[in-house]
Amino acid sequence: MVLWVRFLSKKRSSTSQRVASNAVKEEIDWELRPGGMLVQKRDPGDAASGPMIKIKVSYDSYHHDIAISAQSTFGDLKRVLANETGLEPKEQRLLFRGKEKDDEECLDMAGVKDMSKVMLLEDPASKERKLQQKNLNIQKAYEAVAKVREEVDKLSEKVVALEAIVHGGTKKVEEKEFTVLTELFMLQLLKLDTIDADGEAKVQRRIEVHRVQGFVDTLDNLKARSSNPFRPSSNAVSVTTKWETFESGVGSLSAKPNPLLSSTRITQDWEVFD
Repeated sequence: MVLWVRFLSKKRSSTSQRVASNAVKEEIDWELRPGGMLVQKRDPGDAASGPMIKIKVSYDSYHHDIAISAQSTFGDLKRVLANETGLEPKEQRLLFRGKEKDDEECLDMAGVKDMSKVMLLEDPASKERKLQQKNLNIQKAYEAVAKVREEVDKLSEKVVALEAIVHGGTKKVEEKEFTVLTELFMLQLLKLDTIDADGEAKVQRRIEVHRVQGFVDTLDNLKARSSNPFRPSSNAVSVTTKWETFESGVGSLSAKPNPLLSSTRITQDWEVFD
């Protein structure tokens, strides 16, 4: 009986020690915040359950109203802003009260409250990379348009040759030649449509598109004339009917009455015959 009592007493003591040990572990579960502040570590789910606040974030000339938990971090705010601005979190710099904030710092610990203002800046290195990429894309667009222009120049020589044959009437041009050449021009239009261009490269692409469309229209006209070489010419003579009316009531085409000769004399002397 004495042994059983000692066993139970020892078991309770061991259980108490484990509970105390767990309590100590829970009590020393701390984390160090930026600035040297030691605070109790929060569970990841605590941020979602915290009070919601609205933050005014300014980015260039735009303003975004962001609703987020007060216990969220600035890193969480960057992930929300990525959907609003298109900037990746690593491309963002957040400033509050004139100081840049680390991703691990909590909003409420930094003093962010409801309707607080936060400034968003794009990382200069990221902006420089984007500018270099944009210039590279423009250069590629220039080169692509130039290649299409070379092909169009070669095809235009064939259009000039067909035009000379059709207008000269030396021989009949097969309809297939017009069809094949038109399809080659349409292929160049498709190439131009796939070129992603900005700025001056976009202007050059538009000019080339109009140029190709002009050649296609010329081929259509040549094809129609070649199929019907005897159709009336567009240089038809225009006839106008401007009538002039005289006292006798007779009309004439721009004719003027001839005046009586000055040698003509009208008399009323009558001669009587038997």
